[in-house]
Amino acid sequence: MSGNDMANNRATKSGFAAEAQRKINSKYSDELAQECLEWIKVVTGENFNTSGDMDNFYEILRDGTLLCRLINTLQPGSIKKINESQMAFKCMENINGFLENARTMGVPAQETFQTVDLWEKQNLNSVVICLQSLGRKAHNYGKPSIGPKEAEKNVRQFSEEQLRAGQGVISLQYGSNKGANQSGINFGNTRHM
Repeated sequence: MSGNDMANNRATKSGFAAEAQRKINSKYSDELAQECLEWIKVVTGENFNTSGDMDNFYEILRDGTLLCRLINTLQPGSIKKINESQMAFKCMENINGFLENARTMGVPAQETFQTVDLWEKQNLNSVVICLQSLGRKAHNYGKPSIGPKEAEKNVRQFSEEQLRAGQGVISLQYGSNKGANQSGINFGNTRHM
């Protein structure tokens, strides 16, 4: 492979990567991001720009300090040390601390994000999803929540008699075989003589 072929190959790969990044970014919602930032502002009492613009969202949250303060406001003392340093590994430590606590507070794993999704601005939509999920849990900690109200458990108690009566019923979801036969059914090709 010549040097020129390798350069073209690299350009194609980066083109695919750029296209993939555009697809990820297209899912990002300025409105939902703004709702998250406004919610964080209300809960923490801090003052910052709540524009849902992707660049602002990233700049406000990228070092993880505000996310850590949010967790500590919801559950005081959860994050013992918030790194104020702008060194990459310290910021990623903050983000990781936020994620660990978000999971313990009830955010499902599929609604969290990877540290690099925020730190390297790879998938800010997943950060919004995580904050929305945490926002729905905030009422459990005496704070205002965002998004739709979560469903509550609806446990039903049946007597033994009711359970036995249900066992003898064949649900119509299973269908019926009334009038069924196999006439007219043939598989494959017919025999030619």
